[in-house]
Amino acid sequence: MKLLKFSCLLIALLTGTISLSQKRTNNNQPAKSETINQSTYDPANRPNLVVGIVVDQMRYDYLTRFYDRYSNDGFKRLMKDGFNATNNHYNYVPTYTAPGHASIYTGTTPENHGIIGNNWYDKFIDKTIYNADDADANPIGTTSDEGKMSPRKLLSSTVTDELELFTQGRAKVIGISIKDRGAILPAGHAADAAYWFRGGDEGIFITSDFYMNSLPKWVTDFNSSKPAEKYLKPWETLYPVDSYFASGPDLNDFERAPRGKDTATFPYDLKQLAASNGDYNLIKSTPYGNTIVADFAIAALENEQMGRDVITDFLAVSFSSTDYVGHQYGVNSVEIEDTYLRLDKDIARLLEALDKNVGNDNYTVFLTADHGAVNVPAYLQQNKFSAGYFDERTFVKQMDTLSSEKFQVQGLIKNVSNDQIFFDQSVLESAGIDATDLQNYLATQIRNYPGVNKVFTRDAMVHGSFTNGMAALIQKGFHHQRSGDVIFVLDPGTIVYPNTGSTHGSAQSYDTHVPLLFYGKGINKGTTADRTHITDIAPTISSLLGISFPNSATGNPIGKVLK
Repeated sequence: MKLLKFSCLLIALLTGTISLSQKRTNNNQPAKSETINQSTYDPANRPNLVVGIVVDQMRYDYLTRFYDRYSNDGFKRLMKDGFNATNNHYNYVPTYTAPGHASIYTGTTPENHGIIGNNWYDKFIDKTIYNADDADANPIGTTSDEGKMSPRKLLSSTVTDELELFTQGRAKVIGISIKDRGAILPAGHAADAAYWFRGGDEGIFITSDFYMNSLPKWVTDFNSSKPAEKYLKPWETLYPVDSYFASGPDLNDFERAPRGKDTATFPYDLKQLAASNGDYNLIKSTPYGNTIVADFAIAALENEQMGRDVITDFLAVSFSSTDYVGHQYGVNSVEIEDTYLRLDKDIARLLEALDKNVGNDNYTVFLTADHGAVNVPAYLQQNKFSAGYFDERTFVKQMDTLSSEKFQVQGLIKNVSNDQIFFDQSVLESAGIDATDLQNYLATQIRNYPGVNKVFTRDAMVHGSFTNGMAALIQKGFHHQRSGDVIFVLDPGTIVYPNTGSTHGSAQSYDTHVPLLFYGKGINKGTTADRTHITDIAPTISSLLGISFPNSATGNPIGKVLK
């Protein structure tokens, strides 16, 4: 399976043909007759294993806000003994999970890698599609359609792909997450495996036949042990609930309780609540979702013998439960604080396993996030901040009415999603309406609409060249084929969301400012407040390994990080 995928990747990315007759032998060792070209990188700094950690919906200030309660072996270890880029930002919008993971690993933005959202409207087939959905893939480990996933919609290569190309497919690359997209996009096109969590009535890790025809024995053994069952237990705070001074009160009006519970307050009896909340899916919205990912990642590390030889392997781990908890309870909740305190312990466990299985001097880690999150606008309003909620349904109706009245044609707007308006091109053509005229008219109307901060047209994105400001962020997130005709930007602190819980997606600093930590072999100890971008991560790791940058990379290596 890997041979076939690797061959296809070579054809797609190199236009030439490279022999794949030499593959890894037992225990990941190169064949005796082959030599490894190390002339393009320093073998003294090249690790046996790279571990990429993405924490879903982690604002930068979660490192500092909860710092005093973190252990010395998790986040603090990475911060104190590694390199901390404190002014790291996303340099595009929208700031969602799929574009974030894609950008981290491709070193470029949606204008090049094509992942413009978690879901987006495909105007060519008149359908909203999911970033990893693949009708040609078959589920492995389950019969659920949740296994019909692949990275085929990702247009650029990843740093993990380039590692596979560089090593002629001998590197071992594995992606792991609760979310399919959190495992698939980082693992790339040529990975050995990507595993994600299937909740519902199963509570197991699954994959698709894009990667393999059957699960390895260690995965079936892991699943057979019913790993999720032990996490359907009470969720109580690690410390007395009234000692969580970095958060608001446990009982407040800004959180959404699970179905079957009157208030969003501790404790949460998960076993009792499971039947009303998707059975094992409930684990995703608790810190135990991160814990089971750490369990599985350690099992992969040990059973796949990653980092045991001179060929660099890559383990991509995404902790997604922080995002589920943040969406439900909000940035200022005790639930989010407790989730991060528990995640700190899971990261410490993972680092300990790396020390044991690979050796402290033989691996490199980076940790970042796919986006941040906004404080609950209702909470901000209560504290006299300018914030609010945007009624998108009313907005769409009004824009549809205005455009129909202006041009005397119905149905000009086909879809509104991800803060983008898509026209029905067939209606425009039939009525003889110039798309530029409709773009400009709607942009003028939207600029005066309450809650809207800025508006940009497709023509501006396609023909303009923006180097700074909001327009540059929009353009870097704009894909010529996949994006819409008019893009609007909401006011700071204004979201399309219920009145409880947090969300993300904007170009504001609460969504763009995320952690960036490097640690381990080849990494300097230090810190910088210089502005860095999420697209700099893949080039930095590529430079460390001495491999080609991902084929559409636009970021730059962070020189201060590398020895």
